[in-house]
Amino acid sequence: MKKPSLKQAAIVAVIVVIGSGAFWATTSNHAKSGDKDKEQAKPKASLTVTTTKAQNADWPLSLSANGSIAAWQEAVVGSELGGLLLAEVKVNVGDVVKRGQVLARFTNESVAAQVAQQKAAVEETRAALSEADANAERARTLVNSGALSGQQTTQYEVAQRSAKARLLSAQASLEMQEIRLRQTLVIAPDDGVISSRTATVGAVAAQGQELFKLIRQNRLEWRAEVNATDLLQIKVGQAVKLRVTNGVLVDGKVRMIAPTVDPVTRNALVYVDLPVPGSAHAGMFGTGQFQLGHAEALTLPQSAVVMRDGFSYVYQLGKDDKVIQTKVALGRRVGERIEVLDGADGAINITPSMTLIERGAGFLADGDTVRVANPEGAKPAATRPASAAPLAMK
Repeated sequence: MKKPSLKQAAIVAVIVVIGSGAFWATTSNHAKSGDKDKEQAKPKASLTVTTTKAQNADWPLSLSANGSIAAWQEAVVGSELGGLLLAEVKVNVGDVVKRGQVLARFTNESVAAQVAQQKAAVEETRAALSEADANAERARTLVNSGALSGQQTTQYEVAQRSAKARLLSAQASLEMQEIRLRQTLVIAPDDGVISSRTATVGAVAAQGQELFKLIRQNRLEWRAEVNATDLLQIKVGQAVKLRVTNGVLVDGKVRMIAPTVDPVTRNALVYVDLPVPGSAHAGMFGTGQFQLGHAEALTLPQSAVVMRDGFSYVYQLGKDDKVIQTKVALGRRVGERIEVLDGADGAINITPSMTLIERGAGFLADGDTVRVANPEGAKPAATRPASAAPLAMK
């Protein structure tokens, strides 16, 4: 057989190379065309989102209530005398006073004159008693000698007892006038702060007329209105966090629970002692949290929860990056996180293994396809400890 020439071998090699190139070009084009078809068949993502997962935390349990701040006890300081001119007022509203401190002074000239007059009457009756004592003593000496009859002796003894009685009456009248003289000074009945003043220099006060009001010991209390169904959760001595009208947080402690419940509102008053001095003032309104303890909570960032039509929803990342809308029930809030509860009607209970949409959830609808910006694990953000978190709201 005749061997092919070198020229013929080169021609065959060129044909083989050209054929192979054409085959691989055709195969590559078919592969690229298939990838394009797959990409065109896949739904287009409507939004780029970030994901998160629920995590467990130990959160404080609290009970919320509203109420007003009032004085623990407010003493009314009035005039014990009537018809006297008010000569001097020594204190004003807001002044801190001590027990026994003089608050005001009435003119006392007429009462002082009555005291002097009564002192003279006491001296007069004391002199009469001395004479009656001497006469009775002489009568008792002479009764055995027969110089005086028994009837006369009895008369002297009766006169002696009458003189003693008149002296006691005069002394009582003197003491009464001295009391009236002391009552011309208006005295603070206890330590505290003046909360009201109606006393005016130059006025003639009637007996019993109010002159001042005094917050005893400067003690305030918060009177919380608590529903009867929640009343059993509250105990004397429990700590309370109170937020007053000016935004200041005040620590308090439960002092007493009212023994009765209002039959109309079904609320009972809980009396909470507030610190002295404090940032609260009588008459302020406050919202407080009764600290009931701690309990485990399954929590999510608040941005992962969407409110629609009066219900709360989260979006779970499902197959093919499609989201599933799920109804949830919410509980306590601490900082930027919120508790998710079990048992919402028509809802699937949230578990820590579920991947949920965090940023962008408010723009999604059930079944939307999304692009995940943090697909490397959707690690949940660290939660601050309950002790460092803001006030928990139930």
